[in-house]
Amino acid sequence: MALVSEFLGQLTLNFGGESEPKFPTVVAARDFDPAKDAARIETAVKTKGVDELTIIDILTRRSYSQRREIAFEYEKRSKKDMITALKGALSGSLEAVILGLMKSTAQYDASEIKGSIKGLGTDEETLIEMVCSRSAEELVEIKRVYKELFKKELEKDVAGDTSGDFRSLLLALVQAKRDEPSNIVDYEKIDQDARALYEAGVKRKGTDVATWITIMSERSVPHLQKVFDRYKSYSPYDMQESIRKEVKGDLEKSFLTLVECFENKQQYFANRLSEAMKGKSAKEKVVTRIVVSRCEVDLMKIRTEFKKLNQKSLYQTIAEHTKGDYQKVLLSLCGGDD
Repeated sequence: MALVSEFLGQLTLNFGGESEPKFPTVVAARDFDPAKDAARIETAVKTKGVDELTIIDILTRRSYSQRREIAFEYEKRSKKDMITALKGALSGSLEAVILGLMKSTAQYDASEIKGSIKGLGTDEETLIEMVCSRSAEELVEIKRVYKELFKKELEKDVAGDTSGDFRSLLLALVQAKRDEPSNIVDYEKIDQDARALYEAGVKRKGTDVATWITIMSERSVPHLQKVFDRYKSYSPYDMQESIRKEVKGDLEKSFLTLVECFENKQQYFANRLSEAMKGKSAKEKVVTRIVVSRCEVDLMKIRTEFKKLNQKSLYQTIAEHTKGDYQKVLLSLCGGDD
């Protein structure tokens, strides 16, 4: 059975310490019975008109590893693949969310990156979000999974689909050479990097983009936070204003995304969600991507930042800008109102 080896593989995947603390809205269910869940999903799929509510209720309230166990039991019991069955039973935005939940966070991220560079034209906005907001550790795992899923190197695909300084920055990030955070604060290096950023940009005519790329792709996040603070003693503008003055287009968006994520990653995602739900109807692709990819990572913290920014909860905003089963699945993943 296709899922047996994959399921056994999952048992060893999460070995080792977590580097970033997690603030998920979706956690493992207690008193978990995968066989019972599999039976309920099989009935829900076979029901005339499909029982979407049962599928949402089960799959949004189980962790990824539990969803894999359910799929394993489903295949054992029905001799059919659960993902194929869900694909056949669901459609549209609900299908996109549910199938996204059947992937690990790294598999989902790798698939989203692949989708952004597949076919004619690149979806630069998605590519920038995915590459610039992920930690070095996450990018290492995304690269491994990307090769496993698509039999291609992520670096080669990114290089083939982008150009110029934009390509250089993305490739530098994908190489995941970022320093580990250190307990020792190197004030001399902080000062050197702050001055180098200033001298490579605002101080001179034309921008020495290579210096910016090196510093922003290789230094640890806590170090860079101190560098940006120190930068203000050299430059009349803060780092974000300097980026806007010095570079344009996709390169500008990428550097701004990096700086926003270094300073407060969850606020960056809260901003993205706000923008995606500004109009009458939501930009569903963006909302789906952020909610699915962050629900087992830091969506709880994103919720807090969202409320701070908008004086309205993420839950209420989703309720206002979406409808039907898509609304139900997102609200369940959101994990409650603030």
